[in-house]
Amino acid sequence: MLASVALRPFNHILLHESWASKRLQLHARKTVRFSISPFLDINLTVQDNGELLSAISDVTIDTNITIIFDLLPRMLVHDEEAYSKIKISGDKAFAEELLFISKNLHWDVEEELSRIIGDIFAHRVVQASKDIKQWHNKAILNLSEALAEYWTEEKPLLTKSTHIHEFISEVNKLREDVEQLEKRVEKISRLES
Repeated sequence: MLASVALRPFNHILLHESWASKRLQLHARKTVRFSISPFLDINLTVQDNGELLSAISDVTIDTNITIIFDLLPRMLVHDEEAYSKIKISGDKAFAEELLFISKNLHWDVEEELSRIIGDIFAHRVVQASKDIKQWHNKAILNLSEALAEYWTEEKPLLTKSTHIHEFISEVNKLREDVEQLEKRVEKISRLES
């Protein structure tokens, strides 16, 4: 049931991006298992028209694509490094085609909204969501910087890198001094014997 709910918007986008559905039609009747570790396994079969539908229970899986849950947000913003961490087994050409489509498929939210609420309001909604996202990112950055400063200056849970380097330098100097002292003690003990 969850798969069919998630597939509805994806198939809607495929209908508007004919290049993607044509590419999927080349893999008609093949089935992919998407494993979003550790939460979800979804089996999807490519239909003759290029849409994806939930697979029947006893179907043969042609390819497996395993995605760690943490990668999903990075994939949504098309982070290439995130895509390189996806695990593929089985029909690699089919899996790579699916990943290519997911990288290059873009949903024009503003256009879709404009059909429902009008051009101007849709533009303002999309712009507001972008502004909220920027504000959110800036707020998280400011909070993390404030916490780091608090934990290094006010309640020292963290150590500044300069203090760590000074400590390492002092330990190295102490080690050298101890080595020199050991050599002197050995030399004096040899002279006395």
